[in-house]
Amino acid sequence: MPRRLAPRATLLPGRLRPLALLAALLTPLVPGAALAQPKPQKIGEFQAWTAASFAEGGHKTCYAFTKPEGERKGALLTVTHRHNARDTVTVSAGPGFPRNGEASLNVGGTDLPFYTAGAVAAAREGAAAVRAFRGGKEAVLKAPAASGKGTVSETFPLAGFSAAYDAISKECPAGGAPGGGRR
Repeated sequence: MPRRLAPRATLLPGRLRPLALLAALLTPLVPGAALAQPKPQKIGEFQAWTAASFAEGGHKTCYAFTKPEGERKGALLTVTHRHNARDTVTVSAGPGFPRNGEASLNVGGTDLPFYTAGAVAAAREGAAAVRAFRGGKEAVLKAPAASGKGTVSETFPLAGFSAAYDAISKECPAGGAPGGGRR
C-alpha cells in the first residue's frame, strides 16, 4: 500500500501567510490604492482657519479647521458640514481623550459642553458653538487627559472663523439635516 502524503495544499497556507501579510502591508503603497482615498480640495485660508472639502460616496463634505496656539502638534478644532449633518464641531488631540468623558470649550466666558469619544471631543450643540465662535477671539478647551490623570487644555484662535464658516456653507449649502452635535 503506498504511503499517503498530506496534500500539498495544506502545506502552502503556512508558507503563504508571510507573503499575504507583506501584500497587505504594501497595498497602501501602490499608486492605485491611494486613489480610493478622498482627496481634500482647499477652499481657502482665512487668517487662522483653513477651509476645504472632499467628495465621498457621492456626497460632498466641507470643513474648516484651525490649530492651537503655540507649539503643540496634532490638535485641531474643526467644524464640518456633511450631507446629513451641519455644524458638527469637534476637537481632536494627539493622545485623544477617555471615552464618555465631559469636556468644555470656553468662548468669551461662555462654557460650551462637549463629550469625549476617544480620539475626539465633540460639541453637544454644534450650532451654539458656531454662534459663539462668530463673536469670539479664542476658544479654550478643557478636557480629561487620555490617561485619566489631569486635564488637557488647548487654546484655539478664532480669527477668520466667520469667513471660513461662510466659505464652507457656500461650498456645501444646507439641504441635509440642520443642527449638529450629538446624534
